[in-house]
Amino acid sequence: MAAAGPNGGTVGVLAPLPGRALPLAEVPDPVFADAIVGPGIAIDPHREGEVEVIAPISGTLVKVHPHAFVVADGAGHGVLVHLGIDTVQLAGDGFTVHVHEGAQVTAGQLVTTWSPQAVVDGGRSPICPVIALDTTAAALSIRPDIGEVLDAGDPLFDWS
Repeated sequence: MAAAGPNGGTVGVLAPLPGRALPLAEVPDPVFADAIVGPGIAIDPHREGEVEVIAPISGTLVKVHPHAFVVADGAGHGVLVHLGIDTVQLAGDGFTVHVHEGAQVTAGQLVTTWSPQAVVDGGRSPICPVIALDTTAAALSIRPDIGEVLDAGDPLFDWS
């Protein structure tokens, strides 16, 4: 799935969950919308039932919370997946984490299960920023068209 080229070259980052591709500017949180955390793309997830969230790259889970996680590879690429906006306030309610911090994961491996509709029902946004950490927007090539419907595991962006 996602693979680094020689000497840590281009990494393909996968969509961690199914939904519709959105620009970061449409995330209802200025820290993400203004790319303060880093560049990337957002996914407006499907609302039906429990949604499985997969690792977007292979590497180590350097941070794991019910509502967010960071996977870093050995070449310095770190990807943040944030499940919804203000979901930290839920204190893990409605999220099932399947892996632990420090675990090695492969791209496409199940990390978390959650209900985007439950987040909506609680008055929060289910939009999920997928952020490339410690880089610039120029290093990313966004793969889907804005508005395109994605499956988990589809190419999201290439990071060189």
